[in-house]
Amino acid sequence: MQSASKDTPDRFVEDNMTYARQMLGMQLKVADLQFAAPKGAYPRTTDKNGKLVTTSMYDWTPGFFPGNLWYAYEYSKDETLKKEALRWTEKMEPLKTFTEHHDLGFMMYCSYGNAYRLTHNPAYKEILVQSARSLATRFDPRVGSIKSWNRFVSWHGNKTYYYPVIVDNLMNLELLFFASEVSGDTTYRHVAVTHARNAMKNQVRPDYSTYHVVCYDPASPAVVGRETAQGYADNSTWARGQAWAIYGFTMIYRFTKDPQFLKTAAGLADFYINHKNLPADKIPYWDFNIDQPGYTPGIKSNAPNVKTPYRDASAAAITASALLELSGYVDDRKAGSYKQFAIATLQSLAGPEYRAKAHTNGNFILKHSVGSIPHNNEIDVPLVYADYYFLEALLRYRKIAHNEKLFEE
Repeated sequence: MQSASKDTPDRFVEDNMTYARQMLGMQLKVADLQFAAPKGAYPRTTDKNGKLVTTSMYDWTPGFFPGNLWYAYEYSKDETLKKEALRWTEKMEPLKTFTEHHDLGFMMYCSYGNAYRLTHNPAYKEILVQSARSLATRFDPRVGSIKSWNRFVSWHGNKTYYYPVIVDNLMNLELLFFASEVSGDTTYRHVAVTHARNAMKNQVRPDYSTYHVVCYDPASPAVVGRETAQGYADNSTWARGQAWAIYGFTMIYRFTKDPQFLKTAAGLADFYINHKNLPADKIPYWDFNIDQPGYTPGIKSNAPNVKTPYRDASAAAITASALLELSGYVDDRKAGSYKQFAIATLQSLAGPEYRAKAHTNGNFILKHSVGSIPHNNEIDVPLVYADYYFLEALLRYRKIAHNEKLFEE
């Protein structure tokens, strides 16, 4: 069962979700053997021998594995999957008071957010609100942004920044919007909107490409640096960063209905879709400007040492999911273009080049993602979040094909 049928949306989604259940079942068995380690062992990627690599729940990625289980359950209604999704979600409850980095949205909304959406357990809502409270502690009103990392050391080897804000951070705002809606406390929404407006102003370039890292003066809104951590060069466009931005501003528009956010989301999407360096199969290279004139990596970056233009399936999956949502907010012409592009991307991801064979790839669904080439880390490997957004996009595709709403009113 390697190649996915393209006959109808239902058959296409059924093929891929059935396959996903098979892979997740095998991954669960391996992950359980490793969970005896302190602080848990959540699937993240594979090592050079193709064996599963796990991470503690304090990393930024643990929420994606229970999220994958929730998506597989949502489609299949398999009670065994639900039981496993609950088990792997509830192990993460201690994170509700975690404040050491900005990724509480990824960690808790992909796990507990899906758990609450599919079970309506009020205890999960309270955990999510507390998680939002923890995330909001990283917002400084003087800066007007949520601090991503506690510090960022420039690849140029000459600066350390103490208020870095990465484009990925847009994704964590969904937790804050949710918390405001269910609690009635507008503080979380204010933090999210303020952060989003600053990102729109300082992180998005005039051509709708994006900077990965914007560094602020810790005591003011002044920008003191615009650099990259995971992209090729400071002025290049890191593919997954662009994907985070498309998804992020689309989601922000969903909650705010502010036309400026919609305009930004569409501009970001058009940049990605129409870029001359995007391959025909719609799966981007890890950066849109690899080895091009005018783009120079920092002297400490590993990027110049990697000559192969690796693809990033994770960026493709994130973008496909985002475009399916964005297609519901734009005019008919753009809507058709975005849906067509997203579907073509999913078909590429489901093909033999990117969808792994059973019993390979650490039992991850997708091959050929990139974590961080500048860090010489996770190069051309599966990544748990690539699978997460692939499954999310499949569920969105099915809903759109059936004229169903993507989100409850």
